[in-house]
Amino acid sequence: MNIQSFFEPVPEFLWQKKYPDNSFFKQIHWYGEEFPDLKGIQIALVGLKEARGIKKSESVERASLEIREKLYDLKRGVGPYRVADLGDLIPGDTLEETYERIQRVGEALMKQQILPIYIGGTHDLDYGQYLSYQKMKKLVSLLTIDAKLDMEEDGPLSDQHTQEIILHQPNFLFSYSHLAYQSFLVDPNLINVIEKLYFDHMRLGVVRKEFKEIEPLIRNADFLSFDLCAIQSSDAPGAIDPQPFGLTAEEACQICWFAGMNEKLSSIGIYGYDPYFDDASNKTAKVTAVMIWYFIEGFYSRKDSLSFKSSDYIKYNVSLDTQPNTLVFYKSKRSGKWWMEIPHNETEKFDRVSTVPCSYSDYQVAQKGEIPERWINAQIKLL
Repeated sequence: MNIQSFFEPVPEFLWQKKYPDNSFFKQIHWYGEEFPDLKGIQIALVGLKEARGIKKSESVERASLEIREKLYDLKRGVGPYRVADLGDLIPGDTLEETYERIQRVGEALMKQQILPIYIGGTHDLDYGQYLSYQKMKKLVSLLTIDAKLDMEEDGPLSDQHTQEIILHQPNFLFSYSHLAYQSFLVDPNLINVIEKLYFDHMRLGVVRKEFKEIEPLIRNADFLSFDLCAIQSSDAPGAIDPQPFGLTAEEACQICWFAGMNEKLSSIGIYGYDPYFDDASNKTAKVTAVMIWYFIEGFYSRKDSLSFKSSDYIKYNVSLDTQPNTLVFYKSKRSGKWWMEIPHNETEKFDRVSTVPCSYSDYQVAQKGEIPERWINAQIKLL
């Protein structure tokens, strides 16, 4: 599929600017006078200008431009940087058509083993990101970082899109995890719904207290959707819905680093930036650019093969006095990360989730003769 017709080039003043040889810009391909050749490309930046998912937009259409301007100026990292900037996706005549274009672009890129990074636009655009997995004929796991749950029954689509994903038919969502929500912004009834579906959630305070424990949740995701309102407004004043409390910019970058290192993750979207509300130095654009930088660095630091029968992994069998009699864990010799085996009826669609990420603390719980809560939740999902 030729996706060039869906895009408009990167603004000329950005690629005409003189950059030092060690800059990020000098390491990538970009859509300027010609659309980049995607052969050998591993990561593709996709700018989004769509803003019809919110009631009022001041300058969301400029978000990808401002983020690029900060990103291009950063220094290159240590990876081989087989990265292309495809320019900005041209919005459809309707919002639904934009979702469809994101879906088609995502499908085409991932079919070529290219990981799309969506930048700009409103948070509801992750619905198009989700739809791009529909033809893969497998279950996928979503991780959302947001100060709110976005599962309202009415209002703008930016407040409903997560519910649209969960209720979408055909249903190919295996797992949904939500990190860094703030309790005073969330209806307790929605938390009850999440728990009844055995989805994972961690409010901001718990994320702060147990930051290392979020890594297995991130490692379980096939795609990540990040709303910048999850970052405190002192670090991200240009979020569409800025909040005085939230993650620090440093914590947001750490999450992106974890996500980049996740061998399973195949797309990421960073949404919710409106330059109109940013400060004079466009701090939010800079924070977003650094988040992207850390994600790419994490991507080029991937170590694990996920082939658990290979010599790259140490297998641990933990005996229990209850059912199941044995829990099986794997530890990577390369990264030190942990996984646990979840028994289930063998069906093709569950092949990818029979061994799920966990933490060393889950292994410690099992050694005490107890079944880790993460194991129980995964078992229920596979029934």
